[in-house]
This record gives sequence, structure tokens and C-alpha cells, in this order.
Amino acid sequence: MGPLIPQEVIGEGWNFFIAFAVGIGFGFVLEQAGFSSSRKLAGVFYGYDVVVLKVFFTAAVTGMLGLLYFSLFGWIDLSMIWVNPTYLWSAIIGGIIMGAGFIIGGFCPGTSVCAAAIGKIDAMVFVGGIAIGIFSFGELYPMIKSLYMAEYLGQVKLSKIFGISQGALTFFVIIAALIMFWIAEIAEKKFPREEY
Repeated sequence: MGPLIPQEVIGEGWNFFIAFAVGIGFGFVLEQAGFSSSRKLAGVFYGYDVVVLKVFFTAAVTGMLGLLYFSLFGWIDLSMIWVNPTYLWSAIIGGIIMGAGFIIGGFCPGTSVCAAAIGKIDAMVFVGGIAIGIFSFGELYPMIKSLYMAEYLGQVKLSKIFGISQGALTFFVIIAALIMFWIAEIAEKKFPREEY
């Protein structure tokens, strides 16, 4: 039963190897899907190319369904899955900063590293900006720690907030994904696709 490392099915030393292998695979898939193009990524915000939205919604739904069924079959213990704790203000401010960077630069952190790896100069500049941001955050942390730690909400799960089962939440997320796909199709028809 998973998770494998907390259940001591495999040793903790495998952490970095698994992360490396998954990272290489993820980067390969991003490149093959064309996500190393900043125009393709920015297209989500302008409505002319919504492939990124469809892929990530599909990945989320697939992951949710996979975990749900693995749990029902007794293959994974969902109570042992790590959920990042929520600090409300840092999540809001971080989301605004990352969202602005995504719109301005056309990359998210993962796609920027993918594009930099194949030699795209704009992505290399973006990765440099990420490095500066990480360094600045580390240096400024003592001054902004109280803001960073503000409004601690613990390990938040939507199923607990809404008081519904994980299966019902998965169903509603699938419905939301289908609605988003429908809206995305309308957006692609309304806004002309630019050639790139």
C-alpha cells in the first residue's frame, strides 16, 4: 500500500532518484506538448490557445480519479498523503506575483526551466528572475516572516470545507473541468489563433 516511502516499502534514499526521474519525464512531456513556447502559454490568458488549460485540468482530474480509485481498492492510504499547509496571505500574495510573472513572461517555473534547457533566451532570463526572487525572499524572510506566516489555516482540503465526500468533490471537479473545456472552446472560436 502507498505512499511507498512513509509505509517503508522503499527506503527514504529513493526520494531524490524518484524526484529526478519524475522531473526529467515531466520536462520531456512539457517539451513534447509545446509548453516551452511562451506564446502558447500566454495564449491561455488571451483566449487564442487553451491547450495548457485543457492539459492541466485533465491532469488534475486524472490524478484525483487515480487517487480515489487507488484508495477504494486499498492500494493507497489517503490519510498519509502530505497536504501543504495553507498560510492565506502568503498564498494570495504569492499567487498574485506568480500570476503576474506568468502573464508578463509567458512561463511558469516548470515551463521556463524546460524552455531554458532547449536554449530559449527569454526562458533563461525568466529563470534568472526566479533565482533573483528566491534569493531576495531568503534575504528578506526575517522582515516578512510575520506576513508569510499570517492566517495559518492548517492542511486545508476542499472536501472538508464543503462537508462532502472525496468522491463527490471529484465529481464536481469533473463537472467544472467539462464546463471549463466548453468555455475554452468558445474562447478559441471568438479570438483568432495567432500563428507561431
